[in-house]
Amino acid sequence: MSFRTRVIACAICALLPLSAIAEPKAGAYLAARQAAFANDFKAGARYFTQTLIGDPTNPYLLENALVSYVALGDFERAKPIATIMTQSGIKSQMAHIVLSVDAAAQDNWDHVFSQLESGLEIGPLVDGLTQSWGYVGKGQMSAALESFDALTETAGLAAYSLYNKALALSYVGDFESADAIFAGSPANGMRYNRRSAIVHAQIMSQLGRNADALALIDGVFGPQTDPTLAKMRAVLVTDAVLPFTFVHNARDGLSEVYLIVAQALLRDGNDDYTLRYARAAVALNAANTDAVLLTANLLENLGQYDLATATYSTVVPSDPAHQSAELGRSEALRKAGRTGAAIEALQALARAYPDMPRVHATAGDAYRESSDFKAAKTSYTKALALYDDADPLRWFIHYTRGITYHTLNDWPAAEADFRAALVLRPDQPQVLNYLGYSMVERGINMEEALGMIESAVAAEPQNGAIVDSLGWVLFQRGEFDTAVGHLENAAALMPIDPIINDHLGDAYWAVGRLIEAEFQWNRALSFDPLETDATRIRRKLEIGLDAVLVEEGTAPLEVASGDN
Repeated sequence: MSFRTRVIACAICALLPLSAIAEPKAGAYLAARQAAFANDFKAGARYFTQTLIGDPTNPYLLENALVSYVALGDFERAKPIATIMTQSGIKSQMAHIVLSVDAAAQDNWDHVFSQLESGLEIGPLVDGLTQSWGYVGKGQMSAALESFDALTETAGLAAYSLYNKALALSYVGDFESADAIFAGSPANGMRYNRRSAIVHAQIMSQLGRNADALALIDGVFGPQTDPTLAKMRAVLVTDAVLPFTFVHNARDGLSEVYLIVAQALLRDGNDDYTLRYARAAVALNAANTDAVLLTANLLENLGQYDLATATYSTVVPSDPAHQSAELGRSEALRKAGRTGAAIEALQALARAYPDMPRVHATAGDAYRESSDFKAAKTSYTKALALYDDADPLRWFIHYTRGITYHTLNDWPAAEADFRAALVLRPDQPQVLNYLGYSMVERGINMEEALGMIESAVAAEPQNGAIVDSLGWVLFQRGEFDTAVGHLENAAALMPIDPIINDHLGDAYWAVGRLIEAEFQWNRALSFDPLETDATRIRRKLEIGLDAVLVEEGTAPLEVASGDN
């Protein structure tokens, strides 16, 4: 190992605790690959760094260690690895991002420019806007505006450049020029999203145009009542002025750039790749709440629930987005299997925001998952009392409360909720299926139930559970041959669902395919006995479906083979 390589290895050792350095290296590479496959960024950072001690210039190991640290939001540990990669001539977009973010975070804009000049490129949009905000950071506003304008001439980048130019103008107090950019935005490809609409409303308010700002907010968001918009509306209806909160320095501006890229990647990028840009946005501005929430949501999507809950927790109670963050945290806790902790978080949130319907609705979901159906019913009822009659979310609360009533064996209340949901969303396939299937199970309104389930299948023909419902209602009607085809299709769509396989077994029995029936019943038992009526299935395997029906006091089926 050369002297330079030994120096690099020592630098890598500094990234690990002594206990990790002392661990046996055998298996670290396999553990690192497994961690990368599972999106376990904490383990990935540890094991990829361990493997680098013995092979400190390996591009694959360096890149993966770097990505792991960035995914954790640990740019301090990512920086030495990025430095090693660039000094070794290893091309890495992620390394360039880390070094650019590090320099900008220290307001070292000269170093940012030197990196761009030395070829540490990220991409045309990020590089161009980094240069523009770099000029803002250096106090060279004329050069910054020229840089923004030059980027506007690049195909496909005009909207992003104009938005950032408006932010920069607002930062220096030129709200008139910023407003003019938004006023001409449609012709330049700009469209309002949540963030840009709020920016423009703040600019209008700064210009004394609260009425126009309020009209903009109402026009873009409609009747939405989240705390951020509610707080803005409360200010706008008075003579008070909304503060401009988006950019307080050039670092905040560059944070917006990385957030813009992350939001654009949401449409077709991988979550782990998008996460890198979201983390960069937060590294530059920890108060960029939209970037924080996006980061947490991406971690949640990647199954990293502990990291997600920790990220949601960074949103302070004074932030209007604190409610959204706490709702996100409770959801991450629930997905991690910590339903009790999720319920505690939601109870605290309900005390803090007693008039927010989404809080009670989410609490209802958590209670229902924990099988506390009475508490779930209470929470859903509170939510429905708080939602505006025109709110499009009401149908879903009626649906989930209907499921709760159904579980509590209060069929009249359940049916009333399902039908209320259908008044609001007549073609909603989940509601049609649940109500239709429930009526089939009760042997009531069979024609109506069949129509509902057929409509649900037409809307979602690849949904195995809904296709199963159609097969099952046909089975209950005695149309066994037709039922078999639908139930076979359902089993193909959801091959390891125990209830679907049980239903298919019954249908096979009804048409005289007895060996296949037994095979399906055995499959149902093998997949998840807890999800099936295991005792009943075992009895069917012992004496057959018809004998079981007789034991239950029901008429046996007329078996298609003629053997009654």
